[in-house]
Amino acid sequence: MLLAHPALLADLVREYDSLHALDAEGGGPQARRRLDDVSYSLCVATGTRDVDAALVAARYRLPGARVHDDSLIGAPRPRTSGV
Repeated sequence: MLLAHPALLADLVREYDSLHALDAEGGGPQARRRLDDVSYSLCVATGTRDVDAALVAARYRLPGARVHDDSLIGAPRPRTSGV
């Protein structure tokens, strides 16, 4: 599967959030159409079928989205005997 560039995903997520914050769902037909277009684009770009899954997938792919796991750094080494 081809993956969308993170910059494209960031733009789509930002635009979706802006439209959603402006309550485009209750807005005029142009605003609603743009929200539908952005939602569809997010689904296509992430390979998902609904906008909630698309937002999760897109945000996961954005830079800095994953928590760095350093749980192995500084873990005590097991002691060996007989040397």
